Amino acid sequence: MHYRTLGRTGVQVSTLVLGAMNFGKIGRTTQDEATAIVDAALEGGINLIDTADRYSDGESEELVGKAIAGRRDDIVLATKAGMPMGTERNHQGSSRRWLGTELDNSLRRLDVDHVDLYQIHRWDPSTSDEETLSALTDLQRAGKIRYFGSSTFPAYRIVQAQWAARENHLSRYVTEQPSYSILQRGIETHVLPVTEQYGLGVLAWSPLASGWLSGAIREGQEISTNRSVILPERFDLTIPANRARLDAVEQLATVAEEAGLTMIQLALGFVTAHPAVTSAIIGPRTLEHLHSQLAAADTVLSADVLDAIDEIVAPGVDLAAHEKQDAPPALLDPSLRRR
Repeated sequence: MHYRTLGRTGVQVSTLVLGAMNFGKIGRTTQDEATAIVDAALEGGINLIDTADRYSDGESEELVGKAIAGRRDDIVLATKAGMPMGTERNHQGSSRRWLGTELDNSLRRLDVDHVDLYQIHRWDPSTSDEETLSALTDLQRAGKIRYFGSSTFPAYRIVQAQWAARENHLSRYVTEQPSYSILQRGIETHVLPVTEQYGLGVLAWSPLASGWLSGAIREGQEISTNRSVILPERFDLTIPANRARLDAVEQLATVAEEAGLTMIQLALGFVTAHPAVTSAIIGPRTLEHLHSQLAAADTVLSADVLDAIDEIVAPGVDLAAHEKQDAPPALLDPSLRRR
């Protein structure tokens, strides 16, 4: 396992992060299974665990909390808030009212007195940067969080938040958690140049592109992954974007085979090769998944392999741009672009 400094925090983190989204009902993972995965991840050198209140409606945090009991100080613990938690309209977003309440809920579920990294799960257009940053700064000063970051923020919102922190003499986001993989390279155009400019740590989620790059999806084979059951539209080959992904996967499989790599090694090695990326977040549902991903921990791709990848999916290109979750609201809601 390799380790890198998380932005400018001085905290050393593994280049692979254990993501706990599949813990609980989403991945049908029991406590014993979650604990076994955490045990194996720590033994394999992973020292950062990332979860969120939203994952299985808090169950993921509960499973993580039990799994790390007795070894909290050896783990960099990250969670997130901001996505809806139930139907109550104020149980979401990044207002001071909600963040203060939900952080206490997360600490209770995790059974800890603080988290190392608290992340805003998505940009909340209804709440000002000053409001959110002020609340996060107060939570940091209270000792409940060590650092805070953003997740899936558009580049211009990352810049705006950095400006607001400086203008209002508040603590700033020190990390960004974007979606990034060989098949979804759009953040190379705007987000990664901004994170480099401001010295932010980058924790990339979905480096295996929802399983497309796991080796389990190939031409002529039935697609039967867990994610394809949950989100069938992302794997419907009558949709042009999905067809383009499968075509790219077939070409990438040849590159991997010629380099003596698995598809997982190729995919994770690509993400961690970018100088702006600190770590890639893996989300194993089983021990078998974890071990196949840990095998990529020390993968370093040669320039020839990286060049071959660029020929298949050009830098800055998203093969499924419609799945991006960082689009400005006016692109998604026609009423916001009409006078």
